[in-house]
Amino acid sequence: MMIAKTKGIVLRSVKYGETSLVVTMFTELFGLQSYLVNGVRTATKKGTPKASLFQPAAILELVAYHSDFNNLQRLREYKWDFLYQHILSDVHKNAVALFMMELLGKCLKQPEPNPDLFYFVEDALKHLDEANAAVTGNFPLFFALHLAVFFGFRINDEFSEEKHYLDLQEGRFAEDQPLHQYYLIDREAAAVSDILKILQPHELEQVYLNQDTRRRIVHGLEQYYAFNVPEFGTLRTLPVLREIMN
Repeated sequence: MMIAKTKGIVLRSVKYGETSLVVTMFTELFGLQSYLVNGVRTATKKGTPKASLFQPAAILELVAYHSDFNNLQRLREYKWDFLYQHILSDVHKNAVALFMMELLGKCLKQPEPNPDLFYFVEDALKHLDEANAAVTGNFPLFFALHLAVFFGFRINDEFSEEKHYLDLQEGRFAEDQPLHQYYLIDREAAAVSDILKILQPHELEQVYLNQDTRRRIVHGLEQYYAFNVPEFGTLRTLPVLREIMN
């Protein structure tokens, strides 16, 4: 067993016993990890339970007892690494962040370090925190499209007037209508192409989409992930996200 300092992004927390939590995090050094955190659901002298640190999307600095042979690790120290201004209090941004954490969590299967992915997610959350309304509305689409790159099933941007169907089973743009129901067409396909071109989140405000178009695209991307990620299932955060994607 070793003691290691690392950053971690909270994916989810589950109550354990009367006062503890089991917290699943994506860490900078060790990838996907679960931690038993004792006594954090009791009030501190300041009146606020330490459990508030372990909300989904929280970015924490950790000192952890780590063993490659343990499925459940322990923490010696933990504190905020980055203090959000809006994500944990703004209902729209929080819904987007919860969607991001659930999507990431469904893709992570093994405790393998992936620092490039960690920095992408960390950077995305910080951009979301400072985003305006237009950027926030398009952010779930941006995150889902670019996250796929790290898991080996990116969509190549080959959209054109001829290739105006996006086949979600094949993950490519096509000239002919697919022989199944899993595809996007015309405005939705063009919007995916536009977002694939974007590298900096603030540029998302240049992509003008209405609520229905965003909903259809995010539903299509859920299907796309289900075709590519084993045991993906459905996203529990999606109904709330659809309601706020205006």
